[in-house]
Amino acid sequence: MAGKRYSRQRELICRAVLESKEHPTAEMVYQWLKPANPNLSLGTVYRNLNLLAEEGILMRMPFPVERYDGETKPHSHFRCRGCGRVFDLEMSAQKELDNAAEQAAPGFHVEGHDLTFTGLCPECG
Repeated sequence: MAGKRYSRQRELICRAVLESKEHPTAEMVYQWLKPANPNLSLGTVYRNLNLLAEEGILMRMPFPVERYDGETKPHSHFRCRGCGRVFDLEMSAQKELDNAAEQAAPGFHVEGHDLTFTGLCPECG
């Protein structure tokens, strides 16, 4: 039975991130799910988010407060320094950046990059 609850909670946590465009923190996911799931703990949310990220189902985003993204294909982000929200940027893959990095670091093989722009969103700017 404990295994069933674990699976059900994990599915709820995963779905919450996959259905959100907010790049939520663990605390945000916990607050969204807690009212309908009173037995859910913040530790369970953290544990399951980390497992889902390790499995490649979600992407862990190391901002000052760690966030999670349901979109795992390479893409760029914009982080608002005013409100702290994170937005996806629809940009083509910047393969030339990978090539430039390999030229700047001879002997290294670059497999990809994370690109985050910062500034103010329309609501804060």
